[in-house]
Amino acid sequence: MTTVIAGVSGAIGGALARRYLSSYPDRSLIGLCRRPETAPDDLRNHSGVRLMAWDAEDEQRLDVAEFKAVLEASGPVYTVIYAGGLLHDGQMFPEKRLEDIDGRSMMRSYQVNCLGFVSLMQRLAPALRGKHFKRIAAVSAKVGSISDNQLGGWYAYRASKAALNMVVKNLSIELSRRYAPLACVSLHPGTTLSSLSQPFQQSLEQLTVHEPEQTASNLFSVLESLDARDNGRFISWDGSDLPW
Repeated sequence: MTTVIAGVSGAIGGALARRYLSSYPDRSLIGLCRRPETAPDDLRNHSGVRLMAWDAEDEQRLDVAEFKAVLEASGPVYTVIYAGGLLHDGQMFPEKRLEDIDGRSMMRSYQVNCLGFVSLMQRLAPALRGKHFKRIAAVSAKVGSISDNQLGGWYAYRASKAALNMVVKNLSIELSRRYAPLACVSLHPGTTLSSLSQPFQQSLEQLTVHEPEQTASNLFSVLESLDARDNGRFISWDGSDLPW
């Protein structure tokens, strides 16, 4: 039995990895991240974890042949979680108005927040064969909901997460035809203390903010409760449905 987590060196991805390792100590975990050598020590040194170089902005970083071999050796894939994400870094920051939009930043957001998931699923889908129930989850965001958008702004992040949601919806249809039984869903993790949220500390004071471990526990509970009837849902951290 195998769990695959992309973005395992991030706050949410790392916390989810630890949650799965503690709950399923006999299950293999494949962790994908940009620099495996800089991943947290507890993940690098865990006998049940196989870390592999992967970058949502550079498809060539993943050794496809090695990835296939690792998947085959690890056993049936039961859970896939895409926890990669980009809101800001030293080169970009969320836009407040139309004049702030930069095409390159929008394309980077789309690449990391959406296309990285597409690329991963292209390489991983054949490993979903089998009669066991599979869970495929992309960590999205409530701000990616089109009908819920009442504030505007954050053009690149909102648009890329909305695109991710559409990919998840499409995959929920296609994958259920090819690899059932499964549930392919989008997850809103809630506001989490991380490098992604760090620049917005003043705004966070008005929100319910979770530590990464609590977020991981919430998402783990949602994922473990899924069955085939949940396929194609957009789910908040508390298990409630979110509007697309």
